[in-house]
Amino acid sequence: MKLISAAEFAGVADYKSIVEALREGFRTDIESPVRHFHDTSSVAKLMLMPAWSKAWTGLKTVVVKSDNAAQGLPTVQASYLLIDNETGAPVAVMDGTELTRRRTAAASALAADYLARPDASHLALVGAGALGAHFARAHAAVRPIKKISIHNCTHDKAEKLAVELRGEGLDAVVAADLETAVRQADIVSSITSSTKPGIRGQWLKPGTHVDLAGAFTPQMRETDGDVVAKSRVFVDTRHGAEAEAGDLLQARDEGKFDFKNIQADLHELCRGTVKGRKTAAETTLFKSCGSAVEDLAAAIMVYLRCK
Repeated sequence: MKLISAAEFAGVADYKSIVEALREGFRTDIESPVRHFHDTSSVAKLMLMPAWSKAWTGLKTVVVKSDNAAQGLPTVQASYLLIDNETGAPVAVMDGTELTRRRTAAASALAADYLARPDASHLALVGAGALGAHFARAHAAVRPIKKISIHNCTHDKAEKLAVELRGEGLDAVVAADLETAVRQADIVSSITSSTKPGIRGQWLKPGTHVDLAGAFTPQMRETDGDVVAKSRVFVDTRHGAEAEAGDLLQARDEGKFDFKNIQADLHELCRGTVKGRKTAAETTLFKSCGSAVEDLAAAIMVYLRCK
């Protein structure tokens, strides 16, 4: 059985390749039930995310340990098990944290490939945590990103990320004012754990694509209801959005959104049954809650490259 570390995973999984692996994964018949949540202690939550196709089965385990930070350890610990269905034998165990970060960013980039204007060049990145660099690189893999404005509640973290991205040749700057950054951007990508709306619908210029990948519970949100109301809304999976997408659920409760108005999910976009962006002036929104389809598709690609 192959053991694939975070470094080995990163070495073979460039963002464009993951985007294409996910595109193929959403075109394929992959089963992925809603993830399981279990509180295993007062400081630990276990998530199980299985998925299977004709040839492969995968299972991601995620432990969120709230007391780890005080010990200098990552709060989220994840691993991924890949199984060959021909024999039922496990063929690989890989770092689930690196897998999750890269496939999450790649899923947003995949959606942007259908929904953002082809000439979108200014990315506003809201949030400078562990996912920040991944999202910048992934969006730059599918659109001609020339400038990245980074807004974060902690200035030093935003500056650190900007320095890192500038070292990779990306024109990244810190945006102290969120409104200004959003008003100027072609793509607004938000990856925060906010419970209060930050991005306002009145700030969005015509043609903006909004990418929401942070808030992951019904109680969390990154936008006000006006952002949702003025957008053509797309999701990674419908069942995930209806269960967990706080931005959409709260907009619905405010009378500004109906889940019947979801335009398409990634399955439909990737299979070409629903068109993505229709005009240069429309506002599009992609809400990601995460899908085990993405995990399995990325894991298969990485295993075959490391085999």
